[in-house]
Amino acid sequence: MSQVLSHHQERFFTVVSLSEEDTRRLGRILAELLPDGTIVRLEGTLGSGKTRLVQAVAEAADCGHHFVVSPTFVMVQRYLGKRGITHIDAYRVTSIREFLELGVEELFDSDDLVFVEWADRVSEALPAEALTIEITIQGDTERHFRIRSIWPGHEGLFIALQEAARRAGLSAGQA
Repeated sequence: MSQVLSHHQERFFTVVSLSEEDTRRLGRILAELLPDGTIVRLEGTLGSGKTRLVQAVAEAADCGHHFVVSPTFVMVQRYLGKRGITHIDAYRVTSIREFLELGVEELFDSDDLVFVEWADRVSEALPAEALTIEITIQGDTERHFRIRSIWPGHEGLFIALQEAARRAGLSAGQA
């Protein structure tokens, strides 16, 4: 069920989270397997769990998840632990120019894992190699994390993420 976008085939799979603990497990997997410098587009409705996923990654990277809050008013937060994590919220950004004025191009060139909430609002300013995680609400605690990319370099990462999710007891399949 893959679609062809540009000249690259979109790869995707969905991880089903039935609880906060499942989301923590996914966060641990991402913290362990995402290469340095990975940019992650987070998409989903208000309350879908974008910030909660970043908290889970930060917790796994020893950044102190309790410090991670939606950066809506500050727009950019950086957390340091075993890995650097930059958390950007584009919800209140009114233009691509305003987004670029945050210095995001420099952030994209760093070794940090960069998570961009409300990424669909600034898509044209994001690198083509960004990984997308689209979160949908399926119930009070159930979330579906659709992980997708058109970047050919993510093929090995996709295999590793799917295998790690299955080993962690998470449902991870094409959807």
